[in-house]
Amino acid sequence: MENPQIEIGEVPNPMLDVNFVCDRIISTLERFGSKRFKSTGYKTLQEIINAGALGAEIIISGKVPSARARSWRFSAGYLKKSGDVSENYVNRTCGTAQLKPGIIGVKVSIMLDTIPMPDKMSIRQEAKTDQKEPITQEKTEQKEIEAPKENLEKSEEPTLKKEEKAKKKEEKNGNNK
Repeated sequence: MENPQIEIGEVPNPMLDVNFVCDRIISTLERFGSKRFKSTGYKTLQEIINAGALGAEIIISGKVPSARARSWRFSAGYLKKSGDVSENYVNRTCGTAQLKPGIIGVKVSIMLDTIPMPDKMSIRQEAKTDQKEPITQEKTEQKEIEAPKENLEKSEEPTLKKEEKAKKKEEKNGNNK
């Protein structure tokens, strides 16, 4: 290969990248040992969900922290495990951590919120009709009348109510014709 070129781009949200998350868990396990594997799993899982993933699963398997091998599964959110969505859209990766007692395996699966789901339903909102507009106009007229009412003295309040009643009668008579 002559003159190879490499492009390096920044990952917009690293907690949604399965390779980054897996490498981070592995480095944490290698640095602090397998005694802190539960806190590492839960903290990483919470960071993935906070980053905006629909669901995530972390499986840590091996000699953690006992002499006998076990698998621990940390999962949260909505994660498809079978079907076309699982095979083609869920991001998965595996990695291994080299510790003194032995090798610990790490599997990470992340389902992003941008995945087109076949069972997702959306409700369309209907356009507003013109019938609601006269109601809002009447409400605004009432508000305009009520606003000065607060500033008036008690002696002026009964005359204002009479004027309101007269306006309503005129409106009704005008609508009935």
